[in-house]
Amino acid sequence: MNKQSIQIALAYMSVVIGGGFASGQEVLQFFTGYGLIGIVGTLVSGLMFAFLGMQIARVSSKMQASSHKEVLYILFGARIGLVVDVVLSFFLYGVGVVMLAGSGSIFAQQYDLPPLFGGVLMTVLVIATLCMNVKRIIDLISAVMPFLLAMVLIITTYSIFSYNAPIETLDAVARENNETVTGNWFVGALLYASFNIAVGFPMLAVIGGMTKQPKAAAIGGVLGGLGLGALILLLNIGLFANINQLQGIEMPSLALAERISPILSVVMSLALVCMVYSTAVGMFFAFSARFAKPETKRFKVISAVSVCIGLALSLGGFSKLVGTVYPLLGYVGFALILSICFNWLRSRSIAKAQKAALEAVS
Repeated sequence: MNKQSIQIALAYMSVVIGGGFASGQEVLQFFTGYGLIGIVGTLVSGLMFAFLGMQIARVSSKMQASSHKEVLYILFGARIGLVVDVVLSFFLYGVGVVMLAGSGSIFAQQYDLPPLFGGVLMTVLVIATLCMNVKRIIDLISAVMPFLLAMVLIITTYSIFSYNAPIETLDAVARENNETVTGNWFVGALLYASFNIAVGFPMLAVIGGMTKQPKAAAIGGVLGGLGLGALILLLNIGLFANINQLQGIEMPSLALAERISPILSVVMSLALVCMVYSTAVGMFFAFSARFAKPETKRFKVISAVSVCIGLALSLGGFSKLVGTVYPLLGYVGFALILSICFNWLRSRSIAKAQKAALEAVS
């Protein structure tokens, strides 16, 4: 394992862990709402993150890809790859809309301000950021991650050891009083990994393409996936341990912080705003870059218009949008996962055939 593997692992985690994860709403709907069995679901998702991250990073490194489009065209062919690219771009836009709604929920829950206030504030910040150069955008996004992870780890670890109800009661409350994205925990786990791979794919493909050692890229993908699985597991257990006190809460992790300390709650709200901001910037950037070259006047106009339209769409509410947009993106991601698995099986078959041919010659 070398420095490049670690960098890829951290970048992979930072792309996938967005404002939805940090809020706890994603984990609540995809895992905690199923009760104890949801813990098994987090393990399924973690293993999928590791395998898929390994394959995407490895293929991108072999190709020396400079864009996710190149990898899509290899996986699906030029025509279908173009269709998948366009569909993926619009779903990434949907994730950006969810983040604007999330900003409104943070300010409403923590500061009793109208949700529109948080949405408008985030809209202004995102548009201003998209008018900067690309390097500055990447620097801003990456700077938030360590702080947020530290906050989530502190809050969830404390919450796990402070539960105040029997596990049987918590299991019943989780299953009976919380909406889930689908009726089956296993499908929910698959959808979670699927939509997050769809979201993280464009950036992971580019990061993998910057690495000249496919093996190092693959190791980075595995480490990042396992790290994601561990974080999801920890947050899920923390939410489950306090599920009887989180009914009807838009931002569960913020509510957990409030139980520990009002000051920590304020700090956590700021961390959430930063994470929502970084995710929103990343999603709207990916969408606008699909239609215009970054840093051009056309790009800035498309960015401003698309974010403003997103603000109007975000009025549907954070938890409702998470339960609608993310599962749909997950189903789109299934096509990506199947193609990645097919490519893996094909490459293994070719490698075996080549090995057999060499042994026959020798």
